[in-house]
Amino acid sequence: MNLSSMLSKDCTKSAVLFNSKKRILEYVAELAHKQLPQLPESTIFEALMAREKLGSTGIGGGIAIPHGKLKDVTSPVLVFVVSQDAIQFDAIDNQAVDIFCAILIPENQCQTHLTTLAGIARLLSQKDLTRKIRHIGSDQELYQLLLTHSELAASK
Repeated sequence: MNLSSMLSKDCTKSAVLFNSKKRILEYVAELAHKQLPQLPESTIFEALMAREKLGSTGIGGGIAIPHGKLKDVTSPVLVFVVSQDAIQFDAIDNQAVDIFCAILIPENQCQTHLTTLAGIARLLSQKDLTRKIRHIGSDQELYQLLLTHSELAASK
């Protein structure tokens, strides 16, 4: 999986400070809007919240992969945010979450949706990577780390 086509520097943030699920998802929507200016932030936020109402996207280990399908999205967009303090997110292991990788997918691309989710989950299952993500010094370093690891994973 190559993140470079889905992730931008503007949508990669480290050490953010939020204290609730709602507020972190609002921030994700705000960042995603920069890549999807045709969509209001509220539409993006509502898509993410609608998915959360079906069940938490907190997959355990302090990681959440919020996602949504939107009709005005033409190709997948990722927003990667690391919270300075972990947030209660109703994750499957009941642990607070500090790594958020949000995915916005075109609503008619179900296979892309599943493949992207699986690829992100596989990437974030690497303990050494998540440790580095949690201790990264800047947004730029986080962006470079993610690109490097996704390229390594794609070459295996």
